[in-house]
Order: sequence, then structure tokens, then C-alpha cells
Amino acid sequence: MNNDLIKKIADALLYEGYMLYPYRASAVKNRQRFNFGVLTPKSYSEAQEGTENWQTQTEVLVFGDRTSEFDIKVRFLHLREREIYQIDEISGEFRAAASIKIGDRIFQTWQEAVEREAEVGANNLNNLNNRLKLTAFSFPANEETETLRDADEKVVGKIVRRQETIEVKIEIQVEELDSRAEARKLFKITVRVSNTTPFEDATEKKRDEALANSLVSAHTALFVRNGEFISLLEPPDEFAAAVADCQNIATYPILVGAGGARNCFLSAPIILYDYPEIAPESAGDLFDGGEIDEILSLRIMTMTDEEKQEMRSVDERAREMLERTENLSAEQLMKMHGVLRQPRALGNNDFFDNDLDKSEAANG
Repeated sequence: MNNDLIKKIADALLYEGYMLYPYRASAVKNRQRFNFGVLTPKSYSEAQEGTENWQTQTEVLVFGDRTSEFDIKVRFLHLREREIYQIDEISGEFRAAASIKIGDRIFQTWQEAVEREAEVGANNLNNLNNRLKLTAFSFPANEETETLRDADEKVVGKIVRRQETIEVKIEIQVEELDSRAEARKLFKITVRVSNTTPFEDATEKKRDEALANSLVSAHTALFVRNGEFISLLEPPDEFAAAVADCQNIATYPILVGAGGARNCFLSAPIILYDYPEIAPESAGDLFDGGEIDEILSLRIMTMTDEEKQEMRSVDERAREMLERTENLSAEQLMKMHGVLRQPRALGNNDFFDNDLDKSEAANG
């Protein structure tokens, strides 16, 4: 994702719900993952009778010719358990602990996340017509240990980071919808992303256990070269029937990019309008669903020193958020206070109109 605007939108999806106010590991709301777009292993999804998704399907339309190619990129968070152990002074053995304080630093048990990408590039529309392309990806389990020492270099604890295996399958199909002789034709691209990770005894497992083998905040980006995507939200009348036949499961494809570009679809786990934007008044990510930057920033500023110390120790993202908020200028705070965009006269029925303006959706 070289386009800065596209990456900002995609990153906002990736980290939505990563941590919630009050941004501390001890907070009840941060003890269970809140993220949208979770794809659990198939066996766990079936054990939950479909209340958890294990697969998404994206179907979009594109105009192209024999030179048209498209790339697929699937992004998600791979969770990693960070466990804290403290040395028992009597036995000398490591004991699990919720947290340990060494000097002025706090080390806490937490569920970190690592960004993952699975990319299938250079897919020619003509060559894939009426064919199925399967690509499998594996992200293996690993374990890392970090020793914790005090000011005298005495070992007082350790951090163990554990990550479970995730296996992903991406299926791509292309169907030519326009058989006319013109050089440019209409095609439908279907992309299925599946969590094929083996997960035994799924009926006995809790959701937290399944999340370790899940794609979290999963979304799919499609890029086309020498072609043009068709909006699924506002298609030209001639393509309305073809758009109605597109079946998108657990995902919502939208056009993204600057200036009405039609070379990128972002298939998101939440509903957005075409061409969403990050509000320029926002100083940075707050990760909180339905966030109101001004309120959350002011709340962070009113935290006690002890609360800020705990927030700072959650991970690097929480530390950066705290430092950015503490350094906000008066001008930046005033910009968050309220912005009016594209004012228009109200009609008789506008009071009852639930449709959002596109500019308003950009700030959601």
C-alpha cells in the first residue's frame, strides 16, 4: 500500500478496538479483544454455530482488457500473548504474575499484536477467467523469552511472548460478464479468505483460546492496473443488475483513493462510504470504537500519574498515544472542538433523513 491515504484508512481498520479507554491492561474492557473482522478457525466457527466467522467473500466489478492485472493483499493482526513471570524469593522459581515493577517501570501481562500480510500479485483478468486460483499462507508459532533485571543486574523476572500458528487460504476467481467484442469488458472478481488453521476440541475451547489462532481485524485490498473498478454503492444504471448479483459475506467493499480514483477497493469488516478520509483535525489514532478525539484526549490528560504510568507500560502504541496527547497544543485541541463541513439548506424531510453525508462518514 504505497498510497499514503489508502494506508491510513487501512491502518485505522487494522487497529480499531486494539485497546479501549482507559487504555490500561488492568481495565476490564481491555481483557477481551474488541476488534472487528475476526476470522476464527473453521472448527471453532462451526462449534459456535456460525456466530463467529471463519471466511469472508468479496465480489467486485472491474472494467479491463487482456493487459489488466490485479493484486490482492490481505492484512490482519496476529495476536501474541505477553506473560510476566516473577522470581519467588523463597523457592527461586519463576511464578506467573499480572505485573511486576522494576524501578520506575511496570511490566504487565498483555495481549500484543503483530501485523501480518498475505499478498497474491500479478493476477491477469483474461488468464484467470473461469478459473480458480488457490494460494495458502502459514504463519508459524513461536516463543521468545526476555530476562528482566533490576538496577543491580539481578534477575528478578522474565517476559515470555507466545504466538500460535495461523494458516490462511486465499481463493481467487474471475468471471467475464460482458461477452461483447469490445476491447474492454466487464469482469467480476471473487476473493475468499479462509482461516484453515487446525483447531482441535473446538467445542471445549474458549474464545480467548480461539483468538490466538484467528485473523483479527482482517480486511482485503484489491488493486487493478490497466483497469477500472465499479462502485458497488453508486454504480451507473447499466451495471445495477451486475452489482446486485455481487455477494459479499462479512465484508463491505468500498472505493478508496484520492480524486475519485478507481484502481483500489478496500473490503472492510465495517460499513463505510466510498472514499472515506481521516479527519484532518485528528492528531492520531485512539483505537476506540466511535471515538470522539476531543473527549478521549481530555480524559487522558486528566489521568493520575499512576494511571499514566500503567498506560505507558502497556506497549509502544499506548506510550506513543499518551505522549502525543500530553503534547497537544491549544490550537490542536481547538480544532477538535467542532468542524462544519459542506453546509446545505434543510428540506422538509431532512429532519427524518438517516443518510449520512460522505464527509460525515469520513470522521466516523
